[in-house]
Amino acid sequence: MTKSEIKFLSGPQSRSKEFFFTVSTLTQFIKGFRALHFIGPCITVFGSARFNEDHEYYKLTRKASAEFAKLGFTIMTGGGPGIMEAANRGAKDVGGRSVGCNIELPHEQHHNPYLDRWVEIKHFFVRKVLLVKYSFAFVVMPGGFGTLDEYFEAITLIQTRKIANFPVIIFCKDFHKKLVEHTEMMKEVGAISESDMNLFLVTDSIEEAVELIRENSIKRHGLKHESEIKPFRWLFESRFKWKE
Repeated sequence: MTKSEIKFLSGPQSRSKEFFFTVSTLTQFIKGFRALHFIGPCITVFGSARFNEDHEYYKLTRKASAEFAKLGFTIMTGGGPGIMEAANRGAKDVGGRSVGCNIELPHEQHHNPYLDRWVEIKHFFVRKVLLVKYSFAFVVMPGGFGTLDEYFEAITLIQTRKIANFPVIIFCKDFHKKLVEHTEMMKEVGAISESDMNLFLVTDSIEEAVELIRENSIKRHGLKHESEIKPFRWLFESRFKWKE
């Protein structure tokens, strides 16, 4: 974090500093909305930045994302390396659309080369809003704290009906075994409901994931792949051409 962020999170500041931080945050949202307004319906892929292209998780993500892109979705990620790169790369492998919402960090902050469009965001909470806002499904690949944070953010919004009941697909059963066991424990003690166990799918099958997305994203929500929103020239908006 920057010094200004550390200071902001340390407690109440002067009214002027609180105001300017709020304005800065609003600016970040507007920046993100303008950059991503015409990208079409997305599937967001969460995962670690630390797996390179030789890793089995990278290869699986690249293959799965290619299949999702074939359905007509734009593949959205955090825009960085590792699993994020694999997802964006998979989309480009099949001529699909690829976007990133990159976080500005002292490390792992460079965007990957497989993006048609990306936006640089300072705050994690702003980035999470953008990753959720445009998505009709969420795919959770192996990752660390950040991946779990994004996963629980999405599934909490679905559970509390703040967003529609979009598919949440967790890949790699072995990697997520303890996570599933913990979720089962939460159900057993009454911390979540029995019905909450239906909010996500744990699988190793790309075909099963594709079928769930086809049924619960495309058919259920009447998905249209081209946005009906027209650009406003007076706002300097325009549809952008995707890279070949």
